[in-house]
Amino acid sequence: MQPQDKIPGKIVVASQHYPPDPSTTAAIMAEIACRLAAEREVVVLSGSPGALPAAQTGPGKPRIVMVRNRMAGKAALVRRGASELLFAARTFLALVRELRRGDVVLTVTAPFMLPYAVAAAARVKGARSALIMHDLFPDVLVMAGLLQPRSFVTRTMRAANGLMFRALNAVITIGRDAERPLLSYSGMRRNKIRFIPNWATLAPGPRPVTPDNPFRKAIPARFIVGLSGNLGFTHDPEVVFEAARLLKDEADIHFLLSGWGIGFERLKQLQAAANLANVSFVGRVEDSELEAFLASADLWIIPYRKNVAGVSVPSRFYNLLAVGRPVVLVSEPEAEAALTVVEGRLGWVVPPGRADLLAEAIRAASRSDDGAISARAVKAASRFDRANAMNAYAALIDELLLNPDLSEQR
Repeated sequence: MQPQDKIPGKIVVASQHYPPDPSTTAAIMAEIACRLAAEREVVVLSGSPGALPAAQTGPGKPRIVMVRNRMAGKAALVRRGASELLFAARTFLALVRELRRGDVVLTVTAPFMLPYAVAAAARVKGARSALIMHDLFPDVLVMAGLLQPRSFVTRTMRAANGLMFRALNAVITIGRDAERPLLSYSGMRRNKIRFIPNWATLAPGPRPVTPDNPFRKAIPARFIVGLSGNLGFTHDPEVVFEAARLLKDEADIHFLLSGWGIGFERLKQLQAAANLANVSFVGRVEDSELEAFLASADLWIIPYRKNVAGVSVPSRFYNLLAVGRPVVLVSEPEAEAALTVVEGRLGWVVPPGRADLLAEAIRAASRSDDGAISARAVKAASRFDRANAMNAYAALIDELLLNPDLSEQR
């Protein structure tokens, strides 16, 4: 390999979500961009207006280029689709202006039309392209029941994906379960796939449950079950609420729910109708309070719908392990997070749609005397290390900068 200062080309990161946006995707893309900028010229095409945090500005940091963007709510599907299509088109034009032959462009699957624009622009300009696969579309929309498997829209998107995967030089998966559905596309080859898992943003270490935790103080129950983060189309809020209903007479168990997205709106509707005494909501928790909030519960739920394996990976999972908490995961056993739970004995895996089994798992967790599960969770979180992930991204980008035919030769 050439010395790093001799590697030609620059890196362009295209992301609708970037700081000051508070989303997990924004944080992940900023981490990667800043790590790459320590050694290379990096330009970020961002769809998130506002001032950057001070830590992400100055020498050795990415140059930010704003792409005009207007976001619609997730529930407003038509308006959201139109705004995301417009953002993808504007990003394509920005990439045509920024990219030069030999550059590398890195993007992510949010919104789902963005990777098409990136792959096309890279091909037009003679650049290399890499995609971080957080969610696989249209598979995730089929899983959520928003598209039929054989509908015209689904077949059109799959055909477009075949062309996109053929044009991309690399696809980064964050779950081992993603390879099988990816390889169902005609344009995809195994030698393009790189597995780089996400990481815990909190330092791994046991956080004991304490009665003075600000999120526990008002809850008299001995055992708190938590649910946190974005509940989107891939998640099942009903299974959580039905489990709470089944456990409503067990005074020792209480559900503490915090987050955003259409799933949480559904949970609030269900609670407004049922008014369960064992369910409490708190507002969206800021990053400064995240550690205390995650430490407030004895058990955390991640509730997925059917057929999640290979199409979505819960980024929140790693922070739950980092604070030393067991999890109960609602998903198929072959999903990435489920594999990690079973391999590390970190909690329970429940089939999708089975509120009775979820309630039983929660009941079992509340009675468990496994004192070592916290230490096992922390140890597992330590394997999902930020530095290792950043080095893997840097190594892949260097390969793409040095070798335009990387995906052909591996």
